[in-house]
Amino acid sequence: MKNRIKSVMAKAFGVPKDQITEQSNQDTIESWDSIHHMHLIVFLEREFDITIPDEMVGKMISFKLIETVIQKCHESA
Repeated sequence: MKNRIKSVMAKAFGVPKDQITEQSNQDTIESWDSIHHMHLIVFLEREFDITIPDEMVGKMISFKLIETVIQKCHESA
């Protein structure tokens, strides 16, 4: 799952995949703004075939939080 998340984040933020680490967050990725954040959400929903609840979208500000939300979405599906 981690590699898939890294690939999606790289695509959403227009950076090389090797720049995405488990410590990546909105402060370490220069291109992470509100527009790119929404691209990230859409790409994650497509990649993992999930629907991310609206209340979780704004909380997904780091690799670790993204991973946690995806896991919770899979558990509730």
